[in-house]
Amino acid sequence: MHLLFIQTGGTIDKDYPHSTKGWAFEFGEPAIPRILEKLNPSFSYSVETAFQKDSLEITAEDRARLAQLIKEKGFTKNIITHGTDTILETAAFLDEKIPDQLIILTGAMRPERFYNSDAPVNLGVAIGGAQVLNSGIWVSMHGILKPYNEVKRNLETGQFY
Repeated sequence: MHLLFIQTGGTIDKDYPHSTKGWAFEFGEPAIPRILEKLNPSFSYSVETAFQKDSLEITAEDRARLAQLIKEKGFTKNIITHGTDTILETAAFLDEKIPDQLIILTGAMRPERFYNSDAPVNLGVAIGGAQVLNSGIWVSMHGILKPYNEVKRNLETGQFY
């Protein structure tokens, strides 16, 4: 099995580097390779960056570019790291554009660089799902893996269920 991982930005990929004139979150290298290094995976994979944006800044053009990248790469199993605020909107868009592949969207409430991040678990659940699912658009967050159109979010806690 070969998995295509695609970075789009979101909290999972944010870093907190020193910058001039203070501190600020910035996007850097994808979190995926750092997580996979700890896993020592027994599957092949590739990592692509579609864009690096906070999900509230993702446009229709960005989503179209993401769909095009998935089509161009031609893999049947894809995992996308994404910001949590608009993850369901992107999932719905991809469902219209790419109905015949497996796409699992995941993210994190805290950056992967933080010791208490949920990123490794969320990505791990997505990888597990990719082993057994064949198609559809799914979301992996907070220990769940569900078809995107069955996922709900508690806006007070931020938790997906």
